[in-house]
Amino acid sequence: MTTAIQELETLPVSERIQLVEDLWDSIARSNADIPIPRWQKDELERRKQNYLRNPDSGRTWDQVKQDILQSR
Repeated sequence: MTTAIQELETLPVSERIQLVEDLWDSIARSNADIPIPRWQKDELERRKQNYLRNPDSGRTWDQVKQDILQSR
């Protein structure tokens, strides 16, 4: 594996980024069961319950994006 990594490191960054994207796409297409850790499931449930208790507490994508752009 080390030799493969060393060879990949000789590629231009743009090509390495493309390889990462291609690799990620191949994983997504594989329909493999990727285990979700218990802590992530718990956090999703906590957020869902919080939303159900107070559905107006969230912000729209436009609001979030505006905050990000203003913080630059």
